[in-house]
Amino acid sequence: MTTTQRCARVACAGAIHTAFPEREGFLRLADGRVVDEEAVIWLPPIEVGTILALGLNYADHVKELAKELTVTSKDEPLVFLKGPGALLGHRGQTRRPRGVAFMHYECELAVVIGRTAERVKREHAMRHVAGYMVANDYAIRDHLENWYRPNLRVKNRDGATVLGPWFVPAEEVADPHALALRTLVNGQVTQQGTTANMVNDIPALIEYLSAFMTLQAGDVILTGTPEGVVNVDEGDEVITEIDGIGRLVNTIVGDELFGR
Repeated sequence: MTTTQRCARVACAGAIHTAFPEREGFLRLADGRVVDEEAVIWLPPIEVGTILALGLNYADHVKELAKELTVTSKDEPLVFLKGPGALLGHRGQTRRPRGVAFMHYECELAVVIGRTAERVKREHAMRHVAGYMVANDYAIRDHLENWYRPNLRVKNRDGATVLGPWFVPAEEVADPHALALRTLVNGQVTQQGTTANMVNDIPALIEYLSAFMTLQAGDVILTGTPEGVVNVDEGDEVITEIDGIGRLVNTIVGDELFGR
């Protein structure tokens, strides 16, 4: 990661472009053109490498699910991998499979690794952070084999993880552990929290992960979600926001749109 500006990736006029904020409602493409933000297809803001996602990394969310859990505070961080097919951009559509009883969003701070990290100590960990994005990582609880020991169907479904709208350089974020985040479903606030409530903060996660695997530029860590997850249905507009990072919009659609 080399960019030092807040930026997005979009498809426009048959090509993929880096885009930057212009005036409200408009983007400036890297070639200088200014376009309406609704005239483009938004992609994940960066070319993503390995996606490492955290479960149960907010104390209030652990409490929210306490009756269902088999983990304790002494357990190692709960981490799982996601493939590139899981990713969507801003204004994308996420499928809710027919017959599902409980599908919920997860508003998360996404941490982008900027340079190789191998056996990094926590005091040096933030040097390896290039920047941040908003993530919305959907889960289908029906498919959980044992609450928050997530299986592949729950956490690696096509189009289940929305990233964007912006990549925000680390230099723009004074303290990533003091950011308010929230989710709105059809305009109503259903989830609120703060990154100050992470069980394992960003330096701890980088130290833990880099102890046994080499993190590379472009790898993304999804840092978990606070309490307040609720079921979403076809037609719902879900907005996940993190102060200073962005406002990520997503719509829930049914099987019919995908020919199923």
